[in-house]
Amino acid sequence: MNATARAWKLEAPGRPLRRHEAAVPRPGPDEALLAVSGCGVCHTDLGFLHEGIPTRHPLPLTLGHEIAATVLEAGRDAVLDDGRCLTPGQEVIVPAVLPCGDCPRCRAGRENICAAQKMPGNDLDGGFASHVCVPARSLVPVTGRPSGLNLAHLAVVADAVTTPYQALLRARVAEGDHVVLIGAGGIGIFAVQIASHLGAQVLAVDTRAARVARALEHGAVAGVALDGMGLKDARAAIRACAGEEHWPRDGWKVFEMSGTPAGQQLAFSLLGPCSTLAVVGYTPRRVEVPLSHLMAFDADAFGSWGCPPRHYPAVLDLVRDGRIRLEPFVSFHPLDDVNEVIQQVRAGSLDTRAVLVPDPKEVQG
Repeated sequence: MNATARAWKLEAPGRPLRRHEAAVPRPGPDEALLAVSGCGVCHTDLGFLHEGIPTRHPLPLTLGHEIAATVLEAGRDAVLDDGRCLTPGQEVIVPAVLPCGDCPRCRAGRENICAAQKMPGNDLDGGFASHVCVPARSLVPVTGRPSGLNLAHLAVVADAVTTPYQALLRARVAEGDHVVLIGAGGIGIFAVQIASHLGAQVLAVDTRAARVARALEHGAVAGVALDGMGLKDARAAIRACAGEEHWPRDGWKVFEMSGTPAGQQLAFSLLGPCSTLAVVGYTPRRVEVPLSHLMAFDADAFGSWGCPPRHYPAVLDLVRDGRIRLEPFVSFHPLDDVNEVIQQVRAGSLDTRAVLVPDPKEVQG
């Protein structure tokens, strides 16, 4: 084990992250010390850094909640939720939401909104670092890593893949459903693949034609590139495209994954009889919508936060058998380039999920 750990910390909103070096931490009794293989950069991190969203832990704080790592050391009481012990060298995924497992919400099957949840990069130091200590209970062992993937590829499973997975499960997406996905970017492209696997017909919508084309290559049956359209024109284009595919007007399942006010307004405008709206993307800005449409159409709407760790093994199975592809949609970047990468993500100049790697040699070749 290296004697020194490095981390890039948020010291004040709006300022570049600053590199810190310290002795490698020791895990607490119920924690695991992990060597980070990769940590994804999410728009939530940009929210903490640039949009005035406060972290629950006081600053300075290491951001990053999409972590794949290797166990270096486990505390004396560190066991997984099923009672198994962690062993050094074990590869794991750190769920973006670490539930306590004991509160009423957890016992009711709503672990993703646990009252005592811990989120790396929000409640405790996250994965923009070489090492991290996290509660061990909810870690997800990687057994039989998918062929051709580095452990760092699996960082995106911690959020970008599992978050849409849980939203699609909650909406009961099934064979023959008609699904509209607003936003085919960082999480939307994985939602396209999952919904297609579940048997749905998927219509992908994005502001970028390249993202729509990519979605069509990975499971969508139709797509609309908005290309600067206003709300009315965008809604008309989507309905026209659905008509060309002979979709019924009833029962659409609409998933808002862009995390923009325009995307949320568009998603709400697509509600029809017996339809379902899932809000998965996040924006701190207010959005005005005609809420009574929910009543008029007898429609359902819900928000989706994270994913219970118990669903992660099923997602890994989908990755392992190729029904969810990660490698075309992930790019690796040295951890020490974190500020430059964040600016690229913020500017929208990366069309992949950026994963920061402390040791680039691990993902070469």
